[in-house]
Amino acid sequence: MSASTHDHDREEGLDFQPKFDATGLVTCVATDAATGDVLMVAHMNDEALRKTIATGEGWYFSRSRNALWRKGESSGQTQRVIEIRMDCDQDAVWIKVEQIGAACHTGRRSCFYRAVKGEGGNVSLSFVDAERLFDPAQVYRK
Repeated sequence: MSASTHDHDREEGLDFQPKFDATGLVTCVATDAATGDVLMVAHMNDEALRKTIATGEGWYFSRSRNALWRKGESSGQTQRVIEIRMDCDQDAVWIKVEQIGAACHTGRRSCFYRAVKGEGGNVSLSFVDAERLFDPAQVYRK
């Protein structure tokens, strides 16, 4: 099969053919199924993607720890997967979830709690929707 035929099948066909990057990962965007709000962006390897599909829970691969992890295994802030979608060339995943508690390890509902401001050539951040739902120092005590 030629590369263009394979690409066409991946883009237009119904076969599940995730396209992992050179490190074996795909990017995953998790949104709140009810509101559409972006909660987090993480990575999945083949095992995390397959566990997410099989269990209906959010599973990811931590690049910093080089390990598989289930959302909420430490914090109790879990994700119940409502729908999984692949992008056009199957190298990114979008999961719509029911988020129980906070999605962010900082204790906030979303990892996207700062807005970028650009004024007069200066760029800064400002807090938006930044209320903490839990204290990470208490939850992630080692």
